[in-house]
Amino acid sequence: MNAEGDRTGRRLLSRGSWREWQRVSQLLRAETVGGAMLLASATAALAWANSPWSESYHNLSSVMLGPESLHLNLSVSAWAADGLLAIFFFVVGVELKREFVAGDLRDPARAALPIAAAVGGMVVPAGIFLAINLSTGHSENAGGWAVPIATDIAFALAVLAVLSTHLPSALRIFLLTLAVVDDLLAILVIAVFYTDHLAPVPLLLSLIPIALYGVAVQRGVRQEWVLLPLAVAAWALMHASGVHATVAGVLLGFTVPVLGKHASADYFEHRVRPLSAGVAVPVFAFFAAGVTLGGVSGFASALRDPLTIGVIAGLVLGKPIGVLGTTYLLSRFTKASLDEDLAWRDVLGVALLAGIGFTVSLLIGELAFAEHPVADDEVKIAVLTGSVIAGLLAAVVLVSRNAVYRRIHVLETTDADHDGVPDVYAPRHD
Repeated sequence: MNAEGDRTGRRLLSRGSWREWQRVSQLLRAETVGGAMLLASATAALAWANSPWSESYHNLSSVMLGPESLHLNLSVSAWAADGLLAIFFFVVGVELKREFVAGDLRDPARAALPIAAAVGGMVVPAGIFLAINLSTGHSENAGGWAVPIATDIAFALAVLAVLSTHLPSALRIFLLTLAVVDDLLAILVIAVFYTDHLAPVPLLLSLIPIALYGVAVQRGVRQEWVLLPLAVAAWALMHASGVHATVAGVLLGFTVPVLGKHASADYFEHRVRPLSAGVAVPVFAFFAAGVTLGGVSGFASALRDPLTIGVIAGLVLGKPIGVLGTTYLLSRFTKASLDEDLAWRDVLGVALLAGIGFTVSLLIGELAFAEHPVADDEVKIAVLTGSVIAGLLAAVVLVSRNAVYRRIHVLETTDADHDGVPDVYAPRHD
């Protein structure tokens, strides 16, 4: 093993390659813009839903569209959740495949940390939610155990943009990768635990257009008139099967080639990511976040409910405990240590950011309490409140380290030999 590989193998959250950071930094900038649009959409929805015209907001959400003959006569809000989010999860599928095929995470030693942290950041919040609701005798809320398990990367990066923090590249990559793995695990949870009625025939049939889509992109086909009908067919069949239709988006994303003659991950990300970040996620947020609070008294009453307390505690406490605790245990039992530029409170700051759950958390809440509107509203209040608290706490921790981050930023951008690669990313020869 070379010196660089040995150093990286013994260090947690060390810098990756310059090429990987260039790619990730471009992706982070795109996600930051998307996060700003997400915040704007959620704010507009809340304002409208709590205005004198709130009834018109709920009427718009309930408008039915689509062919009844194909069992696709859905409300506008359902189209946003089932249809538009499939685009978001397609991007997640492409990004996850790239990370493990061509990114720094193709190295199992580097991949272990964000995967373990993502799992820890899901198990602990779910456990806290269940403990609170079962101990208070509210077992009817148990179906919402998965609400606080997800991290919204766009929302989290929007918070970073507001802070203008010089968060080191290793921490940004860790946050991004953790969130992507988190999204994949969350969609698996949705597929397994939130599928009430499974229709095997449509499910099996959905594999046909997915396979054809995969064959086409593996052979270099990029024409939309070929790929789009296959994607729509896969989505419609997955929807008919009872499995949440967004699963089709992930599976289609997995088929996109990352390496080789017909590698097209960059092409699809360039074409689809703006649609996902600029349209799909903000529109979903607009229809998912519009909860009528009922004034200060109504908001205060919702905050006293075990369902709300469980979600908030899961996001604000469970997420950082799970992420930070797993990272610490991994370092302790593997005898690895943090990179010399970082401290454990840096990991705490990122772990708190992981508690910003929005898009997938709201989606799971809708699935868990679709038949219980009051509980669904309480979940929305809890997700919004918990995400804001997590963001504020992360801000306190990260801003307190900004002087250190600025110093690291100088190191990560200094190019003394003018070869286009910052010196800290140059291969070591010691």
